[in-house]
Amino acid sequence: MKLSEQGALLRIFVGEADKHQGKPLYEQIVLKAREIGLAGATVTRGIMGYGAASRIHTSKVLRLSEDLPIVIEIVDTEAKLEQLLPFLDDVVEEGLVTIEKAQVLVYRHKES
Repeated sequence: MKLSEQGALLRIFVGEADKHQGKPLYEQIVLKAREIGLAGATVTRGIMGYGAASRIHTSKVLRLSEDLPIVIEIVDTEAKLEQLLPFLDDVVEEGLVTIEKAQVLVYRHKES
């Protein structure tokens, strides 16, 4: 797959404990992005953060229950990313979804 130089970055902020159909929400988002044929997705687990409710989420050792921040980043053309937005509107009950312009410099993989 080849991307144009002008792309877009979709960033989704959710919690580690967020679920959709009994599975982790971040996993469902990545699987849906793959099904749509988006260029790729990366999930990052944060060590600390807070959102709209201003409740701190942290990975302190003594905490028994963690709901750490999760960030899913997907880069593709804006038109292709927009195909994922209705799904996100349905499944992201709490969180933040942003989109911004991204200049794609390199997008390739090694041939086996």
